[in-house]
Amino acid sequence: MMLRRLLRSSLTIAAPSMRLQEKILAPSMDGKVAVGSVINRLMQYSSGPAGGDSPGSRVAADSATHEDFQPTVKSPSFSLEDIVRQDLKENPVMIYMKGVPDAPRCGFSALAVKVLQQYGVPIGARDILSDLQLKESVKSVSQWPTFPQIFINGEFVGGSDIILSMHQKGELKDLLADISSGRKEADA
Repeated sequence: MMLRRLLRSSLTIAAPSMRLQEKILAPSMDGKVAVGSVINRLMQYSSGPAGGDSPGSRVAADSATHEDFQPTVKSPSFSLEDIVRQDLKENPVMIYMKGVPDAPRCGFSALAVKVLQQYGVPIGARDILSDLQLKESVKSVSQWPTFPQIFINGEFVGGSDIILSMHQKGELKDLLADISSGRKEADA
């Protein structure tokens, strides 16, 4: 009985009608609700009557929906690797990191951002945790497995350890000098 009440209350949010709730929660011959059959019925409902083109979408499987309101899938004319290459062209300093510069989600990403911010250069950034396909695309462009990944003037430089080492040796200052001076000229 507790399971039935729990399922009924949780389905009230997801199920559009009481009739559907009753159909899904119909008791078996002995008066108990079989959890396996409830799950199967929910899966059938979520994928539509004929297994719909898009699992989890009732709209695609709804024959009563006008074609103007049917979901459309547009295939992009560019890949994620193209997006990464475009990022590198548009941003002299680009970091692919866990989180964003204002809210890094790992210590190595935070360290890399702090070091780069010392130079006052604009930093382009993308959060690899929000898009795992992007993460794989960045790995294939750089041929490097770990993050953060820092690119300067379109060239892969390394991770936070490399940036920190270059900063301590003064090499990063030389590498970022053109970007830093270009920004000062643009601000003037």
